[in-house]
Amino acid sequence: MALAAPALRRYLLLLAQEHLEFRLPEITSLLSLCGGQFSGEQEIRVNSPFWILNIPSEEMARGLMKRTVCAKSIFELWGHGRSAGELYASLKNYPTDKMLPYLQSDSTYKIHIHTFNKTLTQAQKIKKIDALEFLPFKGKVNLKNPEHIFWILEDYGMNPNDVPEDPIHLYFGRWIADGQRELIESYSVKKRHFIGNTSMDACLSFIMANHARVKPNDVVYDPFVGTGGLLISSAHFGAYVCGTDIDYNTIHGLGKASRKNQKWRGPDENIRANLRQYGLEKYYLDALVADSSRPIWREGMLFDAIITDPPYGIREAPRRMGSQKETVKSVERSTENHFFVSSSYHLSDIFFDLLKFAAEHLVMGGRLVYWLPIYRPEYTEEIIPRHPCLKLISNCEQMLSSHTSRRLITMEKVKEFKDQDENSYLLDGQYMPYRGHNSFREKYFSGVTKRIAKEEKDNQK
Repeated sequence: MALAAPALRRYLLLLAQEHLEFRLPEITSLLSLCGGQFSGEQEIRVNSPFWILNIPSEEMARGLMKRTVCAKSIFELWGHGRSAGELYASLKNYPTDKMLPYLQSDSTYKIHIHTFNKTLTQAQKIKKIDALEFLPFKGKVNLKNPEHIFWILEDYGMNPNDVPEDPIHLYFGRWIADGQRELIESYSVKKRHFIGNTSMDACLSFIMANHARVKPNDVVYDPFVGTGGLLISSAHFGAYVCGTDIDYNTIHGLGKASRKNQKWRGPDENIRANLRQYGLEKYYLDALVADSSRPIWREGMLFDAIITDPPYGIREAPRRMGSQKETVKSVERSTENHFFVSSSYHLSDIFFDLLKFAAEHLVMGGRLVYWLPIYRPEYTEEIIPRHPCLKLISNCEQMLSSHTSRRLITMEKVKEFKDQDENSYLLDGQYMPYRGHNSFREKYFSGVTKRIAKEEKDNQK
């Protein structure tokens, strides 16, 4: 006889209203990391800050909140309605035996009111709290340090220019845990010891680590490591981190500084110092000067996740090692005795090399998370690079300008890499559309030039 699956409990997730496209893939990835799955029965309004989730246990809900930077808080949902009457009826139908452990006479509690898209007066808040007198609260009110916190949450819609008199959704629940939004401030690039022109925003770094399902003792690799911003978020979650970059100066913390009012980098500005700043140095394996287009790693599955932001020619040029026989782009001098010849590295080649590397060196079930620049007027899903060993998990857009954006692509290894997979993409009839990535820089700056010309024309009127 088959055992019955554990009954799912309803929880209310309160989300931050930023990076909206990234929220669902993050929550889905973290639920699977915690041993759950995202059910099609979830009550999700994608752009709303309120999601109702069906989760097997409070422990899993707490595990989710220990990782997410997209969600603010999670609550055990006791009642929900489209009006106050519906909410009260829902609360009266909630099983009393599930309420009573948190309403005992020897316990303390408080009730907090949260509204979205409207501000209430204190008198209005008190009136809403008093209306819940039918609930069997027996404990004492303690506003400073209560054992249990209950929330009334009201949704007044998404349009700040058309706020309804009454909320369109009301919720009541027991607070379980907060998310990790404080990491965004504590790991802010503004406070970081070593930064570069392309150092990744802290919030997006943690979102990428969550999309990759990074967990303790994983080995995470960034082939375009730069100043190591993506390594920091993975190390925070207990993964061992390493990376490579073709830029000798960046790896060794040499050359001109990226900070305002600082001409040269200091003696201890490097990736290791960044991890040391956050108490994460023990998770740092190393960073190597290497060309991502050339093999340096032994064969086999080495990494649990690959998380990277390839250069796409706006702030940093895409480069690879060249030779005197090639059409040389430049000869660079990094230190007194260190010279190397670099040549151009087309974006289409960067992504093909990256996917091939991931297919070969990720463990089964490991994830590749990377940014893909897009010229929006020409975008179709067909230009997303593919590989037979990798399954597309999510595709989230971040706007850069009216005509350009970048997409966070998450892929999972679902098939073992075989010799015949090495150049399989070359046989794909979809190969030609990818070539459009090579002209991203020209398209990006053509839009900037047109905008400047338009602004100058408007100013002359």
